Amino acid sequence: MSGTRMTEYPGAWHAVVDFLTTRGVDTVFGLPADDLTVLDALRDSGIRFVLNRDQRNAGFMATGYALQSGDPAVCLIGKGPASTNVLTGVLEAAASAAPLVVLAAGTAVGRRGARAFQELDQVSLLRPLTKWAYRVDHPDRLVPSLERAFTTAAAGAPGPVYLEIADDLCDAAVTRTRPWRDVAPQYPGPDAAAATTAWSAVWASRRPILVVGGGMRHRNGSAAVEQLATGLGAAVFSTASGRGAVDEAHELCCGVCGLYSPPEAVELWRDTDLVIALGSRLEETATFGTGFAPAGVPVVQVNIDATELSTEFAGPSVVADAGRVVEDWCGRLAVGRREPDPVWVDRVGAASVRARQRVAADTATARASSTPRIAALLDALAERLPAEHVLVQENGLQDMWSYFFPFWRCAGPAGSVVPSEQTSLGFGAAAAGGVKLAAPDRTVVALVGDGAFGMLGADLAVLAEQRLGVLFVVLDNGGYGWLQSQWDKRSEGGDRFRFVAETGLRGLPAAVHHAVVSTADAIDAELDRALKECASGRVAVVEVPVALSDVPTDLDELDGDFPAVEDR
Repeated sequence: MSGTRMTEYPGAWHAVVDFLTTRGVDTVFGLPADDLTVLDALRDSGIRFVLNRDQRNAGFMATGYALQSGDPAVCLIGKGPASTNVLTGVLEAAASAAPLVVLAAGTAVGRRGARAFQELDQVSLLRPLTKWAYRVDHPDRLVPSLERAFTTAAAGAPGPVYLEIADDLCDAAVTRTRPWRDVAPQYPGPDAAAATTAWSAVWASRRPILVVGGGMRHRNGSAAVEQLATGLGAAVFSTASGRGAVDEAHELCCGVCGLYSPPEAVELWRDTDLVIALGSRLEETATFGTGFAPAGVPVVQVNIDATELSTEFAGPSVVADAGRVVEDWCGRLAVGRREPDPVWVDRVGAASVRARQRVAADTATARASSTPRIAALLDALAERLPAEHVLVQENGLQDMWSYFFPFWRCAGPAGSVVPSEQTSLGFGAAAAGGVKLAAPDRTVVALVGDGAFGMLGADLAVLAEQRLGVLFVVLDNGGYGWLQSQWDKRSEGGDRFRFVAETGLRGLPAAVHHAVVSTADAIDAELDRALKECASGRVAVVEVPVALSDVPTDLDELDGDFPAVEDR
């Protein structure tokens, strides 16, 4: 059906499935509308349809798949409330720059305005959060609209698109008169003048800092960032979403910037003479709390789209694919004679070493405790995971331990998927399923709070049905610990409002392996058992009751003086 001659399809969804097959899409997430024509189209295809129970989780899983694979992921939904349910997933994809394509059913053309069942102006609802939102009302518009949707999702700064197919096209013949267009993304190089200006600033710096953002995901396969850092003698930080793009075992790596930066790195930010941001929007948490770019210090920004650049900082910018720019700079270094400042290199290396020493001491103390401590749990987990693993995270009070380098390090080929600046509750718990489907040969671990894990709901059974061997490490503090910890700090707190209750996960599907770690000496054995279950394709849940007081010192010392983050 994908040849060069005219092809006729019995309905719109058959054309959609042929396009997806031709493009190489092997997985679709979602929950279809009452008209199940799309299932007829999918039945004889090789596409795996993950039949979700909740459209929000479908959006989260698809976003996780897109972040891990780098390719557009497909989420298929019905009408009306289905579009409002998926909206949070679309928000997360937009904030994470994930190429997500939402394919939705829509009210038939002849029934609009007639109070039709589940009628809603879905395009207007989705348009503010998408790169493109469009309704297909005529069979002739389907082929070019599909091609535009996938091209737009992946081109430039990736993001979500929304394509609605009117119900009366389900059985309307669709004719394709030409081959499907190639919709693979292109990665533009820099403008010569802009690149020269930025390079001049980079070349002149003696105390540079590199910030690796989420835009470098899938763009550093040749380890060019590490090569650039070595050649410049630059300290390397990543944003939370940029973790996994750079090897955090590198001697110049100092962890996450901004809110999660180790205290040993503060002096580097104070004394830097240039910040180089690669593929980052420089959102608030990435620039918070460390004196990011002190007054008078320029910030060189490289981003694939001008709308992704921050105008909060002075300095030259390059609108281009950050991966290509880094490779160009490495080439320039190879033919130049610039020598890194040895004093700065020593300071950067020493800061990284001090951070690792402090964390090693804290971890040893945690290991000596008789009750489970999160630092000890992370250490035990890191000892057991293969090099090619992916840690999927939430962003609450205690799962934030893994944000603080080097309590967790993304070394070598290890991957990382985190919520965006929106920190949608439950994103990581659901996204882990999509990550596993995108990386079936990798061990996938989701570090989540019990509040976030509870949002997965019936879709936990879906993961079990699909035999997606994800390990969920659930830090159970009885609810929403972040809000409780903030309330407890207020002088007028009291017990009238409670965000936590009794710990204990309930109602897990029988197909899911579940263990509770109530003593420290049980951590190792339970992790070993759970990882073995995951290797066989079984979902495993290791529940760890934790005290509200078990929080990273760096986070506790901020005492609430930072951007509000929803608890998990």
